[in-house]
Amino acid sequence: MTNNGFSDTLRRNHERAISEATADVQFNAWIDGVSTTSDTGRRFETRTPTVDEPITAVPRCDADDVNAAVDAAEAAFDGVWGSMSEDERSDAILEWTSVLRANSKELALLESLDAGKPIANAKYEVGKALDYIEYYAHVVRGEQGNQIPVADDVHAFTKREPYGVAGLIVPWNYPLILAAWKLGPALAAGNTVVLKPAEQTPLSATRVAQLSEDILPAGALNVVHGFGDEVGAPLTRHEDVSKISFTGEDMTGETVMKAAAEGITPVTLELGGKSPFVVFPDADLEKAASIAAEGVFYNTGQSCEAFSRTLIHEDVHDEFMEFFEAEAAARIVGDPLREETTTGPLVSKQQFEKVKEYVKLGRREGATMVRGGCTDSLDYEHAGWYIEPTIFDNVTNDMRIAQEEIFGPVASVLTFSDYDEAITIANDVDFGLAAGVATTNLSIAHRAADDIRAGTVWVNQYGRLVPGTPFGGYKRSGIGRECAKETLKEYQQTKTINIQIDDPKL
Repeated sequence: MTNNGFSDTLRRNHERAISEATADVQFNAWIDGVSTTSDTGRRFETRTPTVDEPITAVPRCDADDVNAAVDAAEAAFDGVWGSMSEDERSDAILEWTSVLRANSKELALLESLDAGKPIANAKYEVGKALDYIEYYAHVVRGEQGNQIPVADDVHAFTKREPYGVAGLIVPWNYPLILAAWKLGPALAAGNTVVLKPAEQTPLSATRVAQLSEDILPAGALNVVHGFGDEVGAPLTRHEDVSKISFTGEDMTGETVMKAAAEGITPVTLELGGKSPFVVFPDADLEKAASIAAEGVFYNTGQSCEAFSRTLIHEDVHDEFMEFFEAEAAARIVGDPLREETTTGPLVSKQQFEKVKEYVKLGRREGATMVRGGCTDSLDYEHAGWYIEPTIFDNVTNDMRIAQEEIFGPVASVLTFSDYDEAITIANDVDFGLAAGVATTNLSIAHRAADDIRAGTVWVNQYGRLVPGTPFGGYKRSGIGRECAKETLKEYQQTKTINIQIDDPKL
């Protein structure tokens, strides 16, 4: 990495921001309501990908720490948290989110430093994360069972009860918002939780746990840091964990599901995607190009639902590409701490190397790289793990760059000749998390939304997720739904109560 003038300024900016974000804060595990170091005595660094410098160090936990966290969560479930009514839990969660909102600027800075997110995106995502937690605090107040007509002498009804201890495992691409997707419903439903954040981005999860002190009972929310084999595996196999929710890569999802199967533990899995964005010839092409660019370049392409395959009708391909290339060129690649930046670095050297190899692979497979690639083509060299917004044209759906999840700012453009071919290409992947359609024809919009096999289909838009809209995938994209009222049921089980009613005798 080159230390030219830009890189020197970037490094100084981040040194100041790191000092601000870590002043007077110790980022330890959070177990039973207190900041905790691991008995191993080991710690590992979390590094900012913008300049590849350490931010701080967190405990490198192991199975013993997982056991302690689960024990604390179980005690809270059997104790204070488990004895609370829905309204009492709701009040506690709302008080907690109020404190989090008061500290949202700090949380956004941690997200930006830890994950390389543009600060404007980080601020938006922190706000959305807290919206989700608040949503479940409100929704749980309206939870009702059902009365079932059986007979005149029988009163049968249902109630929903929490599982107990929920193990929550979240990835590095949206550290806080994806934690909120799980924490909100798990806690509101009455479970206690042990949360494992990604080892690359552990800071915001640690801070939100610390900010729950004296609001949530000790043990209701626990956070353990570490690596998959040392923390993730013991958590998913733990006999006292009654529910697992995992977001991440599909192969890891297989491992989690197999581990959970040993204890017949129910799982929610939100896994990978290779989402198509289908642009029909009647579409507003300029608007469609803007949507396509946002869909694949937001968060530097590190989104499971990213529009990584852009399907263009052959009659409008050339015109669309002019708009699409202009949109990619307009993305501002730079310092995530600057408000105008729209594209930051990839999260780590490992991810950078992975995406760089896919860029090379696309060329070897015969696709045409019309713009982008590594930062050698930029006017300056960055200090961190940057790759320009990249567009490959002339891609066929059998190429690996069209089938495999790259998780970087790399768009694959494919063409189709008619509706049936568009749908065939859109569905011809192992994933089915999300999709997009660009059209001004209402019939095409409805038909395509029905025919594409994906959990979410956006029409003439991208990424508009709000509390109440279910999110999850088909095929290898996972099991279960998050973000909606029905998600509460992912963290509850139904009990039927059947009472014999005798004739009154006076």
